[in-house]
Amino acid sequence: MASIIVRGLDDGVKQQLAAQAKKHGRSLEAEVRAILTMAMRRPHIGIALLSAAQGVGGIEDLPIPVRDDVARAVDFG
Repeated sequence: MASIIVRGLDDGVKQQLAAQAKKHGRSLEAEVRAILTMAMRRPHIGIALLSAAQGVGGIEDLPIPVRDDVARAVDFG
């Protein structure tokens, strides 16, 4: 198995990972391994959409609608 070292990790991130590992009943190393493994198995939505578009002939001929709406401020008061 390969090993990696992550330098410059924010202390807060390490604390959050440790808390999450404890919650899941595993070591910090096992938690990070699980997170990385899950992230690499998850399909990339951009690539999935590109593949789907290419499968139906591409997107070059799709019309791009004109955006004419105006952003509005939200009143939280």
